[in-house]
Amino acid sequence: MNGFLFDENLPSKVQFTPSLPIIHVSTLGDSPSDSQIWQYAKDKNLIIVTKDVDFSDRLMVDLSPPKVVHLRFGNMRKREFHLFLATVWPQIESLVIDRKLINVYLDRIEAFR
Repeated sequence: MNGFLFDENLPSKVQFTPSLPIIHVSTLGDSPSDSQIWQYAKDKNLIIVTKDVDFSDRLMVDLSPPKVVHLRFGNMRKREFHLFLATVWPQIESLVIDRKLINVYLDRIEAFR
C-alpha cells in the first residue's frame, strides 16, 4: 500500500497525520471518471477512500481490485467530519492491511476480506 486516494467529494487535506500519504483525485484533473480513479488506484497501489457506493460495488467484480474505504454516513460539518475521521482513522489503517473493503458508519466499522 502506497497511500490513500481521496475521492472528489472528500476534502483534499485532513487535520490529522495518517501513516501513509493522502492523494486527492483532483491531482488527476477535472472530474476524473470512476474508471480513471479505479485504474489509477490499482496502478499506484492506493486505497480508495470514498462516499460513492459505485466503488464498493465494483470491488465485487474485479479480480484484483484496489482496496476501498467506504464512508457510509451522511454529510456533516467540516469540523465534525475531521474530528470523526481522526478518531476512527487508526482503526481503518489497521483493518485495511488485510481487508479489501472497509465500511465506516457513525456507530461501527465493518471489514471484509
